Amino acid sequence: MAKDAKPVEEGAEAPKKSKKLLIIIVAAVLVLVLAGGGAFMLLKKTDHAEDGEDATEETAKPKKKDKKADAAPPVFVNLDTFTVNLIPETGDQYLQVVLALELEDATADAALKAQMPKVRNNIMLLLSSKKASELLPKEGKENLAEALKIEINSIIEPSKKNKKGEKVLAEGPIKSVLFTSFIIQ
Repeated sequence: MAKDAKPVEEGAEAPKKSKKLLIIIVAAVLVLVLAGGGAFMLLKKTDHAEDGEDATEETAKPKKKDKKADAAPPVFVNLDTFTVNLIPETGDQYLQVVLALELEDATADAALKAQMPKVRNNIMLLLSSKKASELLPKEGKENLAEALKIEINSIIEPSKKNKKGEKVLAEGPIKSVLFTSFIIQ
């Protein structure tokens, strides 16, 4: 009988252990659920506080994102090399320059190509009217780039007169003139 008593005792301990294990698992799950609920409530409260405080910022942010999303990648047009004689100061001096034009959009490329002979002519005239001493400093190159931009834009979109009879320069499709090579000899 002693042999029979041992299995009964082991069987009685097994339900006690499984009940304890079940209680521990249920308690752990309950703790996790409560912690998750508490975290959710805290995060939800901070979201509402931010919504109330930053309502003006949220309305401004999507507008900025829309502009960036609508903005197309820049369009560049490379022009052939220009080699011109500069106004002599100390003998003959030459300027060799390669330009790249940044356009507002790809549709402006057709308008530029349609006027390319006139654009090249006016660039040559503008470059050959400069002295080397004007072009050597950084400011000289920046001024030249701006003058080229205005000249090219005036060819593509000629200036118009306003109601007072004054000439108003059109914006034009050229955003900037970039030098990819600039050599003075």
